[in-house]
Amino acid sequence: MKTTLRMARHALLVLAVASLAACASRDQKSVTDAATAPLSDLNLLKAEIPAPLIKAQQGPYAAPVTSDCPGLTAELQALNEVLGPDYDAPPGAEESLLDKGTAEAKKAAVGALRNTTEGIVPFRGWVRKLSGAERHSRKVQAAITAGTARRAFLKGMRFQMACPAVQDASLVPEVAARP
Repeated sequence: MKTTLRMARHALLVLAVASLAACASRDQKSVTDAATAPLSDLNLLKAEIPAPLIKAQQGPYAAPVTSDCPGLTAELQALNEVLGPDYDAPPGAEESLLDKGTAEAKKAAVGALRNTTEGIVPFRGWVRKLSGAERHSRKVQAAITAGTARRAFLKGMRFQMACPAVQDASLVPEVAARP
């Protein structure tokens, strides 16, 4: 009886925090991911691997279909959309202290929500292994790694071909002189 009551309280707390965080957050994906963590642990909800990452896994260092500058740029932009900015992407505008504090508070709230929801499933590590969620998580991470390698390969090809600058500065490294 006490266990059921405690589980109900946890579920109510999770729902309340999730709904409040979803209302206050512009980035609802992180809140949704945190709130649905138990479903992922049970392998009932899987993160889909985007098509550009699946293609990258098939051959991260394969020659591109079109080896001209526009073709390379298009493939790089597709990878940037799913992977996010690269390490050499230009920094954004300087954030104010208030903006930084707000961002950190949001991260803390999402982290607390994730910790609460992950605590719902007892023996979480074993459940993830037995349900197949851990194996799927490794597949997703392998796809991200292949996509990162593919992006680096394509950026090197663009640099070697001396492709003209594009609006997305993260596609072309800044170098004083090109050969």
